[in-house]
Amino acid sequence: MLKQFVFLLPFLSRLYHVVIAGGERLTNGGFSPEINPFTPKASLVRYWNKQIHHQSPGSAFLLSKASPLTAVASATFAKLASENALPDRLPDFCSAANLFCFPDLGPTLEKHSNDVKFSVYDQRNFTNYGTIHPGGADSFKKYSQNGNAVTDSFRRYSRDAAGHEDKFTGYADNSNVVEEKFNSYGTSATGGSGDFKNYQSGVNNPTTRFKAYSDEGNGRAQTFKTYTHEANSGPGQSFTSYGKNGNGAPNEFSSYGVSSNVIGSDFSNYGENGNAANDTFKGYGGDGNVPQNNFNSYGASGNAAVDTFLNYRDNANVGDDSFSSYAKNSNFEKVDFVNYGKSINPGSESFSGYGKGAEGNKIDFKTYTQNSTFKDYAKTGVEFAKYNRSSLGGGKTVNKWVEPGKFFRESMLKEGTLIWMPDIKDKMPKRSFLPRSIVSKLPFSTSKIAEIKRVFHANDNSTMEGIITDAVRECERPPTVSETKRCVGSAEDMIDFATSVLGRSVVLRTTESVAGSKEKVMIGKVNGINGGRVTKSVSCHQSLYPYLLYYCHSVPKVRVYESDLLDPKSKAKINHGIAICHMDTSAWGANHGAFMLLGSRPGQIEVCHWIFENDMNWAIAD
Repeated sequence: MLKQFVFLLPFLSRLYHVVIAGGERLTNGGFSPEINPFTPKASLVRYWNKQIHHQSPGSAFLLSKASPLTAVASATFAKLASENALPDRLPDFCSAANLFCFPDLGPTLEKHSNDVKFSVYDQRNFTNYGTIHPGGADSFKKYSQNGNAVTDSFRRYSRDAAGHEDKFTGYADNSNVVEEKFNSYGTSATGGSGDFKNYQSGVNNPTTRFKAYSDEGNGRAQTFKTYTHEANSGPGQSFTSYGKNGNGAPNEFSSYGVSSNVIGSDFSNYGENGNAANDTFKGYGGDGNVPQNNFNSYGASGNAAVDTFLNYRDNANVGDDSFSSYAKNSNFEKVDFVNYGKSINPGSESFSGYGKGAEGNKIDFKTYTQNSTFKDYAKTGVEFAKYNRSSLGGGKTVNKWVEPGKFFRESMLKEGTLIWMPDIKDKMPKRSFLPRSIVSKLPFSTSKIAEIKRVFHANDNSTMEGIITDAVRECERPPTVSETKRCVGSAEDMIDFATSVLGRSVVLRTTESVAGSKEKVMIGKVNGINGGRVTKSVSCHQSLYPYLLYYCHSVPKVRVYESDLLDPKSKAKINHGIAICHMDTSAWGANHGAFMLLGSRPGQIEVCHWIFENDMNWAIAD
């Protein structure tokens, strides 16, 4: 039977070519035929031509997102998925299907000299590296820069070293989705220093975990300078049992998390039982958007420690800090809060069990802000000076964290208008759809998070676990008023959703390129889709997930436009943009970024935005 099939394969391929080519001519453009009729791309070609009655330039764009799997690989992985055996072949699956997966890091057995410069390494596990290292220095400069899905593990690094210096400069800068683990780093080390400078700057979704970092260290200094600067979103940083039982170890957090968006830090058992610790938080979280920091059992039972919070969370927008059992049962600890929390809009601070049971402590709050809760707080050794009753901005609306041009009024879509273009570049990892034959067999619900984690090797409390959980929860979130929504992991599922809302005579559109991003552009020729009438459409936006996943939704009362975008000086066309205008914003939240930027309230104005790179819009064909 197999021999007969192989014999017929060339004939079937030629027959498929004729049928699809003929269909392509009848529909005036569209997909080019695939040579092999059994690949996922070929299947998508057939499905499109069967379901869509009106071809569009977007058909080629959708095809570019189709799975690159071969016919044999697609069948193999579909079988493994049905048998729940994909986890055993995950590296092969991720590579062949063009998915976003973190590599499974095993211990490295590489040998290195005493002084090493790591400038081209990435995706490594440094285990037992630098143990009992006498003097010298290791430099991680421009390590893992501009990477996609960067994951590195430093376990028992520089343990019991003496006078050894570690420099992390420009580490993982401008990378996308970074996960770093420092476990038992610098434990019992004497002298030396760890210098994190320009670490994870400009990173999208950064996560770093410092566990048992510098525990029982003696005089070892750690400096975090310009750390996660201008980073975007993500769980942030976790410091667990950092500097525990340390002796005379100064730590400086300078320009930490500055200008970052929704970054959080957890300090748990930080400096516990330390002796003469000296920690400085200078310019920490400044200019940030909704920073969240938790200090749990920080400096507890310490002796003669000095902690300084200087210009902490200055000019930040909102933000929340929690100090639980801070400096509890400590001895002669000195803490200074200077210009703490002078945010533009008021956030909140919670001090629970702060300084309780301590002896000889001196805690100063200078120029401190409102919205603070002091619960079960030490009654002696605390001084409040210039305690502010209001925030800097008096609760004013701020738009500094809403990118210029991200939202605009419909009146701006007129030929000759100068308009600021936001950054429409796709910052997600490059991924492909899965074939429906595979994605239909994979778990996808909040009740099956554990199964999804098993498939994609996501450990507990890992970055991947957070990515999976966030995406699934958002997909299961109830729709807003008048919204119709669905998350799709295959191109066929997207076609089904779009046609169920709009019918089979539809056109798929997307913005042509990223030209003009973060610049002023001139609006060229404008065309209103469906004659510029108020209509309905389906917009699909990417979600971060191992395979290409789109959040598709339709809301009523929109206008869709396409417009040439011109260079303001030469008037030459540089891009062709797709914009959607929401005519009814009455159900939007009052704190929506559009109103912060445009200065209005729900239901009072229409709001327009561009379709970003790799997002798409479906509309009824004219």
